[in-house]
Amino acid sequence: MNWNKWIRQVHRWLAIIFTLTVIANLVAMTQGQPPAWITYSPLPPLFLMMATGLYMFFLPYFAKRGRASQETAQ
Repeated sequence: MNWNKWIRQVHRWLAIIFTLTVIANLVAMTQGQPPAWITYSPLPPLFLMMATGLYMFFLPYFAKRGRASQETAQ
């Protein structure tokens, strides 16, 4: 499995974890004031998803720049 496919797979699993933590947060809020760790539990997967998402967003631009520099070198 190459690097880009690995990043995409990690991003997908983080999205599942994020969704589950948000659902758990909503369920806990219906029961009253939830503990702080439940309230903030969606943040770590969200920040990791932001990092992998930004990587995937900028990947075509970096690839385009890499192809352009290879063409000028030849």
